[in-house]
Amino acid sequence: MRLRNKKLFGTVFFMLLGATSFWGTQGPTTTPQQNQQRVQATPLPTDIDPSDPALPAWVPKPAATAAKPTATPANVPPGQQPGQQTGQIPGSEVGAVTKNGDRYTFRSQVNEVTLSAVVLDSRRHLVTNLAETNFAVYEDNQPQKITFFRRQDIPVSIGIVVDNSGSMRTKRNAVAKAVVNLVQSSNARDEVFIVNFNDEPFLDQDFTNKVDLLKEAVDRVDSRGGTALYDAVVASADHLKSGKLEKKVLLVVTDGEDNESRDSLEQAIRAVQNDNGPTIYTIGILSEEGKQRRAKRALESLSVQTGGVAFFPKNLQEVDEISRDVARDIRNQYAITYKPTNPRSNGGYRTVKVVAHSSGYKDLQVRTRSGYFANEPAKTAANDSSSNKQETSK
Repeated sequence: MRLRNKKLFGTVFFMLLGATSFWGTQGPTTTPQQNQQRVQATPLPTDIDPSDPALPAWVPKPAATAAKPTATPANVPPGQQPGQQTGQIPGSEVGAVTKNGDRYTFRSQVNEVTLSAVVLDSRRHLVTNLAETNFAVYEDNQPQKITFFRRQDIPVSIGIVVDNSGSMRTKRNAVAKAVVNLVQSSNARDEVFIVNFNDEPFLDQDFTNKVDLLKEAVDRVDSRGGTALYDAVVASADHLKSGKLEKKVLLVVTDGEDNESRDSLEQAIRAVQNDNGPTIYTIGILSEEGKQRRAKRALESLSVQTGGVAFFPKNLQEVDEISRDVARDIRNQYAITYKPTNPRSNGGYRTVKVVAHSSGYKDLQVRTRSGYFANEPAKTAANDSSSNKQETSK
């Protein structure tokens, strides 16, 4: 991903400061569902032992046949008694949220997995008042013990990835307004970068929370060339790893089908499916022509795999309201951490399900990532990209 030279903006010449190639490994192909604004409730897996101690109290238990001696479940962390509140494990900092200046960090053991989850009721309204006991987590259909739980508006590292191809020329003003509104509606301590892409991605603004710098970057209209969407997603997700904040989000705005990328859709999805990968929100400003079905499928796939939402506005006026919806969604998520019963060191792809139940609601729907690749090595490309960071005043 290149850094664009501001002094030469408006011309067709760019100073070559550095380029990093971003390649993903081929991942599993997933068939997307319809518009992800209509996520279906996740049912309880049918092969779960209802007597498993990791299941929450609201899961139906079999009738007791004989008294059994009390035993500590094997997956309760050391030093913790059954039934003890798990927001903090005695004698450790597991599950703690710490603040150091403007930086908030989840402190958890390396073997733990943290999920961001959004809960909606049957009317598609956000539900923000649930407790840990209302949730159950499954990895590969096996119940997992929650070790940390919190709903809190914490700062986020956000990458905003905007299509700058020729077909976007008449839509950029509406997109720029929406991006500014997203930033202004977000947590004031968020850090945001801007990538504009056509046939290749350009980092036009590195991490900052200064609205004027972000507006200047998104106003950098040079609409020309093709649409290398997948390359831009891979490069932006890799750059996001250098963010200071634990929670990470990508917002992708495009109006068409990828026609320039070296990476495939499957490789792009694979690149964001690590356990600390970003939640991806997509806005597809697509025509109603049948040839846009492939573009819609790609945006839905990127979103559903990572716990985000794919939006398809009917007109440019809707883009602004969607950006506010995204900001509201980000700020009303639950953080759920668990230690997999299958150690991460065993590697492999793990499917994830989170379900919620509360007597005050009917048919709660939980949106989170569908899975992750365990025991992923750190990419050297993340370090390479740090040398190409744009010099900006923070």
